[in-house]
Amino acid sequence: MPTGQEHTVKAFDQDIGHLRGLISQMGGLAEEAIADAMTALSRGDAELAKQVRSKDKAIDLIEAEVEKLAVRVIALRAPMADDLREVVAALKIAAVIERIGDYAKNIAKRVPSIHTGPDRIEAISILPAMANLASDMVRDVLDAFASRDAEAALEVCRRDRALDDFYNSIFRVLLTFMVENPKTISEVAHLLFVAKNLERIGDHATNVAEMVYFAATGKYLADRDSLEGRA
Repeated sequence: MPTGQEHTVKAFDQDIGHLRGLISQMGGLAEEAIADAMTALSRGDAELAKQVRSKDKAIDLIEAEVEKLAVRVIALRAPMADDLREVVAALKIAAVIERIGDYAKNIAKRVPSIHTGPDRIEAISILPAMANLASDMVRDVLDAFASRDAEAALEVCRRDRALDDFYNSIFRVLLTFMVENPKTISEVAHLLFVAKNLERIGDHATNVAEMVYFAATGKYLADRDSLEGRA
């Protein structure tokens, strides 16, 4: 017959497993939202964009569930050291994923304002590649959290520079286009907003990576710029 301590450890492990599962579920929904928002943008699909906006509520509900579970674990299990770091990381990561879902929803909101016909602004065809990079960072950092892989978290941080370069390149292209075609100012502004949201998704994935690294090692990451030398 298991002792009281063994029962407590088993219950804690089950709670941690549940937390990881909820985080994974949230991440999957966020990745799906990014992909659907970009598909809606590329096709000018207002109905799909509407679905992205409505599905955002599901991410919010899971975040609330993570918060309740994390608070309960801390109150009832009194986790220490490594275990406490993981619970706190899950709580913070859930909030970040919720923001990532908001960025996908914000992209979807812009779809009706962006023309996707034969004479569309060329930058629209570049944005999906940027979105793929941002989405890959989200997926990989959540995999790192699930496996407590500090090195994988570091790798996500290193890739943030590539996403920033992508954004800067698109920004210059769109700015030049807007200057040369003043009538497109409004539409270009919407595209710049989309690109900025994708860049912010990458920033949030990097924030999660820093939390994963701390949860796994108990150490804070150095300044992001210094990571270039550790690649």
